[in-house]
Amino acid sequence: MALDLARLRAETPGIDRVLHFNHAGGSLPPAPVLDAVIAHLQREAVAGPIEAGMAAAPALEEARGEAAGLIGAVAREIAFTGSATHGWGLALAGLSFQAGDRILIGRHEWAGNITTMQRAAARSGAVIEVIPCDEPGRVSPEALATMIDDRVRLVALTWVPANGGLINPAAEIGRVARAAGVPFFLDASQAIGQLPIDVGALGCDVLAAPGRKHLRGPRGTGLLYVRQGFLDRLDPPYHDFRTAAWQPEGGPCLQDSALRFEAGDFPMALRLGLGAAIRYARGIGIDAIRARIDGLARGLRDRLAAIPGVTVHDLGVERAALVSFAVAGVEPAALRQRLAADGINISVNGVMYTPLDMTARGLGDICRAAVSYLHTEAELDRLAEAVTAAARR
Repeated sequence: MALDLARLRAETPGIDRVLHFNHAGGSLPPAPVLDAVIAHLQREAVAGPIEAGMAAAPALEEARGEAAGLIGAVAREIAFTGSATHGWGLALAGLSFQAGDRILIGRHEWAGNITTMQRAAARSGAVIEVIPCDEPGRVSPEALATMIDDRVRLVALTWVPANGGLINPAAEIGRVARAAGVPFFLDASQAIGQLPIDVGALGCDVLAAPGRKHLRGPRGTGLLYVRQGFLDRLDPPYHDFRTAAWQPEGGPCLQDSALRFEAGDFPMALRLGLGAAIRYARGIGIDAIRARIDGLARGLRDRLAAIPGVTVHDLGVERAALVSFAVAGVEPAALRQRLAADGINISVNGVMYTPLDMTARGLGDICRAAVSYLHTEAELDRLAEAVTAAARR
């Protein structure tokens, strides 16, 4: 299905002010998202924050339903969080480990997730092991299958790494974990909003994702999926009146849904904005978004690879919106600054974000340009021309 590109660009206030290729860091929000956030803040200003929140509660539950629909879940399996890392960390903290337990992770794991698992392992005596990759650089399901034994307590995967366009075989990894009865945590931070997601087909027990990237939602928002059948295996690290409502008799009772991970005090305006972003993406159609982004990313990789002195670093077979590259003789941070002076946003990714993969590949900092379905071919040309000029200096 073709996208109404003119309408989508017209609904993006920043589209003519900056050439934005940092959608993997944070995207330009569309007008309906801005409207939802601003309208609720205005209601808070005249009615009171608590009263405005009570009035907006049905809209928040509609947003929960939209989030569930986006990933093939049901509403009770969705908690809203402050970020992907926030939700992922809450879920991990709900697991218990003991000495000798094994945690198996992908080489491309997000640094924040690794740090959280390392802390859990240090406290319990568990060990973390890295699943080998196949020749194209993806986490290997076959290698994972050979590593499974009765001491494995978790398989964790970042579906689309932050340092390039590689797409890991999440569903295949999920099948191995499910067959072994091992919990499977999936970080979908770079996947949500650009790839179709069906948690049933993926076989994940937990999925975490932010709102600010390809969904084009507000910063400071995220969603956490916890499979209903897995819920009682997780004990959240803390409780409040929302996660464990007080009963007249018997004291607090832990929520029997993902709400046990959702704190009682939260930024209602931002969550309503996230709901608007999800509705917006679903209205366009994730399959249509995926098809357009794939074509644009391929076109950008081809343009950059044709520039003398430029190396494209993307691995994998099927690839995502993220395009990673380096320019010989130009530091990535310096290139980012040069492009910013021309009104072009890219980002720099380094070892601190995806430490295991960058170290394994002998890479330091790299440049990252992430496309959106909003881009035009002329905008890809403009970025390529700016990189060409930088490479010639």
